[in-house]
Amino acid sequence: MALVDVLPPADSSQAIATLYREHSSWLRGWLRGKLNCSETAADLAQDTFVRLLRRELEDGAIREPRSYLSAIARGLLFNHWRHQAVERAYLELMTGQDEPTSLCLEQQQLLVETLVRLAQVLEGMPVRDKQIFLLARLDGLKYQEIAQQLGVSINVVQKAMVRGMERCYRVLYE
Repeated sequence: MALVDVLPPADSSQAIATLYREHSSWLRGWLRGKLNCSETAADLAQDTFVRLLRRELEDGAIREPRSYLSAIARGLLFNHWRHQAVERAYLELMTGQDEPTSLCLEQQQLLVETLVRLAQVLEGMPVRDKQIFLLARLDGLKYQEIAQQLGVSINVVQKAMVRGMERCYRVLYE
């Protein structure tokens, strides 16, 4: 992505600069209240404004800036909490292993990021679609085997997989 694609028009940039000056300390405080951590709150506040820079603002004005900023920040906050939960689960799993794993820190981080993405994909999917998707992708079962195991038709399995793959695409690329 070119820098030109990321930066909004000049008048929009001015509006965002004004928003930043007028509301960034409020946003950091709001996030600090949710997180009890000044550093993470500052990071998420910055990420909120970066996300805002990538969007086009209509007429360069926002009617309710704090509501708008907190909505963006709330999404980032949920992602942060999801990431923490997956990382905690991974660390608990690793500490419960009899044999220590030989993954370096970078590999562990990549694994946690992959698990976070998988959690995002699965979140909000209907239960049966989740089952089908996991049986196919994690267990490596063929569609016919999944259909037999769940007592559904192959057509149901195929449609669930299409929905699952569409969901993957949306999570990864939108």
